[in-house]
Amino acid sequence: MTNSRVLKNLRIIDPSRGLDETGTIIVENGVILAAGKSAPGAPKGAEVKDCSGLVAVPGLVDARVFVGEPGGEYRETIESASRAAAAGGVTSIITMPDTDPVIDDIALVQFVQKTARDKALVNVYPAAALTRHLDGEEMTEFGLLREAGAVCFTNGRQPVHDTLLLRRAMTYAREFGAVIALETRDRYLGAGGVMNEGLLASWLGLPGVPREAEIIPLERDLRVAGLTKAAYHAAKISLPESAEAIVTARKRGANVTCGVSINHLTLNENDIGEYRTFFKLSPPLRGEDDRVAMVQALADGTIDIIVSSHDPQDVDTKRLPFADAADGAIGLETMLAAALRLYHSGDVPLMRLIDALSTRPAQIFGLDAGTLKPGAKADITLIDLDEPWIVSKDAIVSRSKNTPFENARFTGRAVQTYVAGKLVHSL
Repeated sequence: MTNSRVLKNLRIIDPSRGLDETGTIIVENGVILAAGKSAPGAPKGAEVKDCSGLVAVPGLVDARVFVGEPGGEYRETIESASRAAAAGGVTSIITMPDTDPVIDDIALVQFVQKTARDKALVNVYPAAALTRHLDGEEMTEFGLLREAGAVCFTNGRQPVHDTLLLRRAMTYAREFGAVIALETRDRYLGAGGVMNEGLLASWLGLPGVPREAEIIPLERDLRVAGLTKAAYHAAKISLPESAEAIVTARKRGANVTCGVSINHLTLNENDIGEYRTFFKLSPPLRGEDDRVAMVQALADGTIDIIVSSHDPQDVDTKRLPFADAADGAIGLETMLAAALRLYHSGDVPLMRLIDALSTRPAQIFGLDAGTLKPGAKADITLIDLDEPWIVSKDAIVSRSKNTPFENARFTGRAVQTYVAGKLVHSL
């Protein structure tokens, strides 16, 4: 008996090789033996599946996932997040250090890894805190955390306000070949704001967050990245001015990348409607012109990756007046389907979309993922591009249900998800 699986008659899209062709994927012992039209015949005894009408892509990589474990398991555990990921075609997740206690020492990195090995369906990569307790005052032990398996350093939801500390952190990270991934929000300009500053905020009587609250700290970070020659990743940008700042920094020679949440590509501030708190996010949802500009920046490669920014919250933090509700929405299960809206509308080619959802994040954070080339781990997502479906609260796998896409109509979804050749999700 051989541990072989053959998926035939697939449209195979592999951005790591610029491949888009109909062919076969052969998997043996969790590794891809061949993927493409020139794949050989099925090995003797292999399980053969006809996948006509489906698209095979490298398993998706979500580089910004918040979980509750340890300390907030009622919101989300590593196990439940992994099941939600598998349901959304995501085979690798990078978990944020915003837990209780914060992931800021070796033992906690190892806790995440062990829990994932024991319980998770997908690959789980811990990000470590850039500062102890995420308080922005004292750096963590980068070398030891990196050696323990932390794939990047971030302050999670908290910006870093101390520019000198940031310079030191980037300098240390450069020496260890690590990425610094930060959200950009000015402590003072953004204080008290709960949605995008503008006419709609005035109509709703809600305090706004000015655009400069994102742009100013981003431009500072980019300057420090250029100064230190560190690898810097702007975790979630939401404005065309931010994209322009990234382009300018790259022209100066800075080693910078950026991401955007799927929410800021497919939703805008009007979705808040009658104070719907599932649309209260950080950064806040912007105007439609900003959303369109973000889509264009994704299509032309200015924006490197798409993240779900999966942030589970329960009724105690969301069923509140808009100004009092917590930021954040779940997104692991809907990231792909929402992204496919951009493909169906003709705004983003499918190759670029899969690159942003899989290949590019794997490259940025140095993960063993994002490719279907022979010899790679068989993390594969099979997609039906045309399947219509509606997001039902009762069908959500995540422990928390705070999705901005409740009752949304989608076309296209992951129908099968394989991790190291093992089927972990199937409709």
